[in-house]
Amino acid sequence: MNFLKLIAIGITAVSAICTTQRAESQNLQSVSDYNKTHARLLAYQSKVQDQIKLTETEIFANQWIEEEEPEMDIYTEGWDSKLVNPYNPANVPDTKVIDVSKFHIPCPGRVTSPYGYRPRFRRMHKGIDLKLQTGDTVYAAFSGRVRLTNYERRGYGYYIILRHENELETVYGHLSKFLVEDGQDVKVGQPIALGGNTGRSFGAHLHFETRYMGYAINPAAIFDFENKTTHTDTYTFDKRTFKKSRDYSPSSRYKSSKGKYSGKSTYRIRKGDSLGKIAARHGTTVNRLCRLNGLKKTSTLKVGKVIRIR
Repeated sequence: MNFLKLIAIGITAVSAICTTQRAESQNLQSVSDYNKTHARLLAYQSKVQDQIKLTETEIFANQWIEEEEPEMDIYTEGWDSKLVNPYNPANVPDTKVIDVSKFHIPCPGRVTSPYGYRPRFRRMHKGIDLKLQTGDTVYAAFSGRVRLTNYERRGYGYYIILRHENELETVYGHLSKFLVEDGQDVKVGQPIALGGNTGRSFGAHLHFETRYMGYAINPAAIFDFENKTTHTDTYTFDKRTFKKSRDYSPSSRYKSSKGKYSGKSTYRIRKGDSLGKIAARHGTTVNRLCRLNGLKKTSTLKVGKVIRIR
């Protein structure tokens, strides 16, 4: 009897388990239903991803259209270099006409040391030195961009290199303080630094260089430092003559064989004239023209007006 009861109890338990499983299985979806649901979800997710990609593409495309600007070639070659001359000499043309009409003298001091070979130091002086006092303002000679601000203990001291829109580079050495930073755009005549006596220097002064693709041009070939102007509106770089200065002083060009100045005593102003040009053309100075005609160096010249030049 006991054995039969055990069998009966076992049968009852198995029957109960099967009944429970059937009840639970009735609450579950079929495999085919799951597959259909999963497919719908994947299809929806695909559409969402496509929409996101399309939106991002449109946003970034519009951003580039609004913000992109033409690449300026003069700000590419050697731009990240820490060298004073970052150029490949093989790429330098034999001659190049450079616009120097929009200029500003870097500082008003007189020339204390010219460009050229220095026998005492057995090396080339690749710029000119201009007198100033520590703390005097130094100005950008032309418009452009700051390529480098740096310090060199045994050379330039604190110095700045500007690359200009006319493709020149100018170097300003022995400074005491920077007023600009790397990559900054500057305008002609903008203060860029304060003068000083840093580096290999024996007194406060500005070491000023003008370079075309690494070639250190004699600044006196471009600037008339006495009259605070340029000799002409353009300078022609030439690999054969870039070390030579241009001298338009009366003693070199405008004296006759008897030692007297030649030409008329008056001049009628023409379009494009400046006091510097008139002075250079007629063997005089800007200061003298101002005294003779009651002018200032900043005076506007009226085309057709007759001025005294003697």
